[in-house]
Amino acid sequence: MARMPPIATPTTLSETSRRAHAPAWLVTLLVCAGQFLVVLDVSVVNVAMPAVRSGLGLSELGLQWVVNAYVITFAGFMLLGGRIADIFGRKRVFVLGLALFTLASLGGGLAREPWQLIAARTVQGVGAAVLSPATLTILTTSFPAGAARTRAIATWTAVGAGGGAVGGLVGGLLTEFLSWRWVLLINVPVGALVLAGAVRWLAESRRAAARRLDIPGALLVTGGLGLVAYGIVHTETDGWTSAPTLLPLMAGLVVVAAFIAVEARAKAPLMPLGLFRLRSVSSANAAMVLTGAAMFSMWYFLSLYMQNVLAYTPLQAGLSFIPHSLSIVLGSKIAPRLMSRLGAKTLAVLGAMVSASGMFWQGTMGADGTYLGTILGPGILMAFGAGLTATPVASIATSGADPDDQGLVSGLINTSRQMGGALGLSILSTVAASRMEGGHGRSAPVSGYGLAFHVGGLVLVAAIVLMVVALPRRRADVAH
Repeated sequence: MARMPPIATPTTLSETSRRAHAPAWLVTLLVCAGQFLVVLDVSVVNVAMPAVRSGLGLSELGLQWVVNAYVITFAGFMLLGGRIADIFGRKRVFVLGLALFTLASLGGGLAREPWQLIAARTVQGVGAAVLSPATLTILTTSFPAGAARTRAIATWTAVGAGGGAVGGLVGGLLTEFLSWRWVLLINVPVGALVLAGAVRWLAESRRAAARRLDIPGALLVTGGLGLVAYGIVHTETDGWTSAPTLLPLMAGLVVVAAFIAVEARAKAPLMPLGLFRLRSVSSANAAMVLTGAAMFSMWYFLSLYMQNVLAYTPLQAGLSFIPHSLSIVLGSKIAPRLMSRLGAKTLAVLGAMVSASGMFWQGTMGADGTYLGTILGPGILMAFGAGLTATPVASIATSGADPDDQGLVSGLINTSRQMGGALGLSILSTVAASRMEGGHGRSAPVSGYGLAFHVGGLVLVAAIVLMVVALPRRRADVAH
């Protein structure tokens, strides 16, 4: 899910970094391994959710925070992570982020209480946000412009897509043959190996001119959205008018407002508000929030349906996601070709329509569903549509921005996707839980999951309307 675009900046190599130059393939391997771990952990826990719930006694709603604690902090601190890497050195920040991510993975794998696991996932998200932007900037500063850099970036992009796609399978294998704890503990030996290689072989680089850090902005946006998500979760048990719901919701909105005020006055803002005057940037980010809110939860609810209702083992659930994974990769791969023929706006709308049709179809699932009759068809549509939609929306977002702002705008679109996904999961989990309340047997969760997919389909319909009305169609329109 998380992709950070290249930021072409002048770099200064330190004396330490000049002492040895690793082969190009080794630099690419180390950097892509770090990115693979970061992206994998967005989805790898989904299949392990039922085992996590029984192992730690988490509630149905509490499970979403095992996912959201990672996603919210990852998205909220990602832009700040890129600035830190520019200022303090990409290699140093890569090593710091990977070390933090690896230690948090160890803490999560050894957790004995729900709060310990959620805290570890939160720290993991911070580590991922520091690590991920550094991975691509290391590549762009390690390879000269041209074919070598293009190949390195293409490899990085493929690894990112693959990490998210195979998360379900990896999670299923580890949970089935070891335990749910290994979906986190597997990061420890891999992370340690990559750390050793990074310290030895990666070259240091940083911006020639340092920039200020907008730490208050990163803290405010992450805290505000986390409070909003927390308030949404409480609507199922306490209602929309209760204090446990209203207080965090209102506090979250106040914190988000404070974030906007800080960004308006900051000398080096994390999110320059002036960019949103560009029609391409504002409309594409709004569309990405909505599509992310609907599509991100697909893997979560399908995993619960397969294991809680159809009694799939974690391995069976992971294997069942292979066609979904291939579909989203296929959609992402053919999107650039289709964009050249149909246009970015048309393709984004068509992709969202395909995904919405899959969601409405998936929402008709029953307690006696089968893989071929209930999961495969709608799953392929949802995933393929998601792959078709993301690329043109991101392309529109960056098409109207100045060259110096390309990295920042691409970072914003990734942040919008993940924040939309986190808030969407909170809302749809609450919707599902409210429908399940008072039900009995397998029909209760089926009804809840089905409603979540139908509501997700409606969110995609809203995204389609927004894209039709607001997204610019021609390149000449993007700045208006």
